[in-house]
Amino acid sequence: MTTKDDFDHDRAFTRDELMEVNAARALADARTCFVGIGLPSTAANLARNTINPDLVLIYESGAIGSKPTRLPLSIGDGELAETADAVVPVPEMFNYWLQGGRIDVGFLGAAQVDRFANINTTVVDRGPGRPESRLPGAGGAPEIAANCGEVLLVLRHSTRNFVSKLDFVTTLGHGSAPGDRAALGMRGAGPVAVITDLGVLRPEPATAELVLTELHPGVTVEQVRDATGWELKTAGTITATKPPTAAELTALRALKAAGKDA
Repeated sequence: MTTKDDFDHDRAFTRDELMEVNAARALADARTCFVGIGLPSTAANLARNTINPDLVLIYESGAIGSKPTRLPLSIGDGELAETADAVVPVPEMFNYWLQGGRIDVGFLGAAQVDRFANINTTVVDRGPGRPESRLPGAGGAPEIAANCGEVLLVLRHSTRNFVSKLDFVTTLGHGSAPGDRAALGMRGAGPVAVITDLGVLRPEPATAELVLTELHPGVTVEQVRDATGWELKTAGTITATKPPTAAELTALRALKAAGKDA
C-alpha cells in the first residue's frame, strides 16, 4: 500500500516509480539484457516499451527476445516463450550466450548489498534465538554478474538491504578491491550502478566502493546515509535524476495493470 511518504508531494508519482523509471533509463544504450525477475524485469520491460524499443530481453529459462505484454511472474512464465524470437536450452543459454560474453547487461535484484556491490539472495540471519530466513537463492545471478558486459542492480534502499556485511555472499560484485574480479577471471565489468528508490550509487574506480552519485527529486543526502548500513561516501558532484515523464508513467502503470488483469 502506498503511503503519503511514498509520494513526491509536488508530482503524482511514487518513489518506487522513480526507481523503476530511472532503472529503465539505464538501459537506453543496451542491445541485450539478461533480466532478473521482479524489479529488474519491470525496468527492462519498461525500457523496451519506451526508451529502447530494440532492446533484446533474455531470460534464464532460455527465452531470447521476449516481448511480454505484461510483467512475467517467473522465468518460467509461458508469456516469455510465446513472445520470444527464440527459445534455447538452459545449458546453451549459459554456456554459449552468457559465458561466451554475448550479453551486454545483466539486471539483478538483491536482498542484501554491501559497499562493494556484492549480493546476498540466499539466507538472512534474523538474530539470536531465531531461525535463518531462507531466500530464493542464487539462480543464475553469479554467472550473470561474472560474464555480462556490465551489471545493474535495482532494489529499495534501507539498512535492512544495504548492509556493512552480508550474511551470505551469493554473487560477487567487486569483492573487496578493484582487482578482485580480474584475479578470479571474470570477464565483465561487474556492477556499474545500484538504482534505488532514493537515488543512484556507483562504484568509485579507485576503491570499487559504492558512492552516492545521484539523488531522486525531494531526497536528501542525509536520508540516503540514514538508510545505508555503512558510512556512505558521496561523489564530488551529486546530480539530480529527472522526474518521470507522463509517457513513462503511463507505460509503467499499463505494464503493472496488465499483470493484475492476467
